[in-house]
Amino acid sequence: MRYHAGGKGADRGSRSARRLTRRGFLGAAAAGPLVLAASARGAGDRIALGCIGVGGRGTAVMRSFLPLDGVQVVAVCDAQRDRREKARRLVQKHYADAGAGGQAACAATADFREILGRDDVDAVLLAPQDHWHGPMAVRAAAAGKDIYCEKPLGCAVADSQAIRDAVRRYGCVFQTGTQQRSSRNFRHACELARNGYLGKVHTVDVGAPGPSYQPAYNGPLDPQPVPDGFDWDMYTGPSPERPYNPGRHAWPDWYLIWDYCAGFIVNWGVHHLDIAHWGCPSIGTTAFDLECKGTFRRKGLTDNISDWQAEFRFEDGLRMRFSDTGHPYAQGSRFEGDEGWVHVNRGGIRAEPASLLEVRLKPADTPLQASAHHQANFVGAVRTRRQPVAPVEAGHVASTLGLLGEVAARVGRRIHWDWKNERLVGDAEAERWLARPMRSPWRL
Repeated sequence: MRYHAGGKGADRGSRSARRLTRRGFLGAAAAGPLVLAASARGAGDRIALGCIGVGGRGTAVMRSFLPLDGVQVVAVCDAQRDRREKARRLVQKHYADAGAGGQAACAATADFREILGRDDVDAVLLAPQDHWHGPMAVRAAAAGKDIYCEKPLGCAVADSQAIRDAVRRYGCVFQTGTQQRSSRNFRHACELARNGYLGKVHTVDVGAPGPSYQPAYNGPLDPQPVPDGFDWDMYTGPSPERPYNPGRHAWPDWYLIWDYCAGFIVNWGVHHLDIAHWGCPSIGTTAFDLECKGTFRRKGLTDNISDWQAEFRFEDGLRMRFSDTGHPYAQGSRFEGDEGWVHVNRGGIRAEPASLLEVRLKPADTPLQASAHHQANFVGAVRTRRQPVAPVEAGHVASTLGLLGEVAARVGRRIHWDWKNERLVGDAEAERWLARPMRSPWRL
């Protein structure tokens, strides 16, 4: 692998047809859709990656990209100076240790638009707080970047729809950070369900972590001085303007605050809901009724859903039950058919009969895309222009399922979702929860 200094390497010319200048990017909304030449994408001998949001999860994913052949992290972004500088030092040390020397300079910024405006950046890792996923991903697609985006696809169904539509419109590669699809056990369970080895699947049970997570911040709740080097306005972004308090960005506290996240029902639930959909594709196409009972937090700054018990009844007869793990369903996804069942989570896979675990697909069966490394799978898709293992459509379905569960709990009654038109039928009040207002000047 060869490394090039920022933007002046031999591969820059091949990008010119698909990259926006900073001025062009900022004016893209007024100028109309950008038509990208798919044949030019991923050209050259490296993929230049910008990493936006380099907290705990963002840095962990960035570390997975660093050793991949043909990939170079050229810029990092975070609203907190200490985080972005730590990430920059990590990147530069990695390349120095690899013998890249001064050619591996890494930029650092608090404003993600500076990365999207660079015509030498091929792809971006998006790992900010959830409330930023929609605005950032939509702008990244318009700027001609391929996107690896952490789950879920926003804080509201409208966020997820906007990301899906932008990815389709601009023709970029999009990998959702639902990394369980890059695990053989999860793939095997879904192949059993999809290929009839369980008989007709009639029930799917999904469990995800919930109420065991408590706020980490125990200090005063009144406004506090903004720490030096923290761009609080950029952190807040499209969310409502609030006075600074450390409890608004501690982890897991921000998972538990409505301004930044719809809660564990979608932020964690999306992983196992995605596997449910992977194993039973009709979950993403068949209309359903949904009821969800849940309680909402009222502790300190935290105020979103704490625990839940949801039931989806699909028009084709399938039933999916979804709860936090403080309730009946064990963490993971369990497919039950009239001839057997399989349960899978990050701890392993179980089945009845146990012989299902030894099944090898027949030539007539339909295999799922195999991936052993989620970030490498994305890089391969960038180079080939093929769908990655967790494409935007899958991320949209999984995110929507969790978000609708939260809506049903909030309104306290049965709702009916129509996938064809992507709307809640006959319930204007519930439909209002499908989108969130955004603080100016941010929008989808």
